[in-house]
Amino acid sequence: QVQLVESGGGLVQAGGSLRLSCAASGITFRPYSMGWFRQAPGKEREFIATINWSRSTTNYADSVKGRFTISKDNAKNTVYLQMNSLKPEDTAVYYCHVVTLGRSEYWGQGTQVTVSS
Repeated sequence: QVQLVESGGGLVQAGGSLRLSCAASGITFRPYSMGWFRQAPGKEREFIATINWSRSTTNYADSVKGRFTISKDNAKNTVYLQMNSLKPEDTAVYYCHVVTLGRSEYWGQGTQVTVSS
């Protein structure tokens, strides 16, 4: 079983920055990729960014390219999402997502990000 603990959400003014963290643990934790999704009220959960654990290749949603950066610390089993130039439309609950080598998927509990105009 894999456990994901997210942190770093909060309230920020438009144009500001936040950094989300997601620490993974579990005896069988062997990730293929880790990433972030978000869900705004009344909307479906949407993909934000992902990073391949061994290759470190990244992929971003068009809506956040150039503003968000995903990174990782293999030694800490942690993935980060640096969010700059935040906009009110970035307001959502952000979820950490892991795909293991065995193609199992796990989700974090979510962390609220609120951007005020």
